[in-house]
Amino acid sequence: MKKDKKRLLREYAEAIITALLLALLIRTFVIQAFKIPSGSMIPTLVIGDHILVNKFLYGVKIPFSDKRILTFKKPERGDIIVFKYPENPEKDFIKRVIAIEGDTIESKDKIVYVNQKAVIEPYIRHTDNYVIPGANPRDTFGPKIVPKGKLFVMGDNRDQSYDSRYWGFVDLTDLRGKAFIIYWSWDTPKKWPRMNRIGRLVH
Repeated sequence: MKKDKKRLLREYAEAIITALLLALLIRTFVIQAFKIPSGSMIPTLVIGDHILVNKFLYGVKIPFSDKRILTFKKPERGDIIVFKYPENPEKDFIKRVIAIEGDTIESKDKIVYVNQKAVIEPYIRHTDNYVIPGANPRDTFGPKIVPKGKLFVMGDNRDQSYDSRYWGFVDLTDLRGKAFIIYWSWDTPKKWPRMNRIGRLVH
C-alpha cells in the first residue's frame, strides 16, 4: 500500500515537473503572452488587450547571448513587434516596423516616406490635426538611414506614441517576437470583456 502511494506521488511529481518545464520552454522559445498597458497602438491594439507573441519566427535567442539560431525570417515593414525598450531594457515596448536596415525614412507634415515614397498607412490614427513646426520630430523628421541590424518603429496612434522618432532605432538583438493574436481583452473601466476583440489577428 505504501509502495503504491509512493509510486502515485512520484508519478504526480513527475507530471507536474514535466508540465512546468514544458511551460518554461514554450514561454522562453516559442510563445509568450503580453498585456497592452498604453494607447500608443490604438486603434490596432487598445489598453487591456492581451496578446500572444511568436518568439521563434525571428530566430531562437541563445540564453545569455545576442546570437539567434533557426531564423525563419527577418522583420518586415508593417510587422507589429515586441522588443526591449532601448532606454530601459527591463521594459517591453510594442510598435510597428516602419523601416528596416538600409531604408531611408523621413516625415513631412505627418506623412511618412520610406525610400522617397509615401507610406500608405490605413492603420494609423491622428488625434491632432495641428502640424508642429520646426525641429519637433512628431510630425517632421529626417531623412534618416536605418543602420544595419536596426529597425525604425512607430506607434499607430501616431500623435500619442513615444517611438523611434524620439529615442532612435531598435536593435534586432532586442526583439522579443512578433504579435499575432489577441487572446483576451478586458475593458477595465466598464469591467467587462471585449468579446469582439478576442481571437482577432494582429496586423
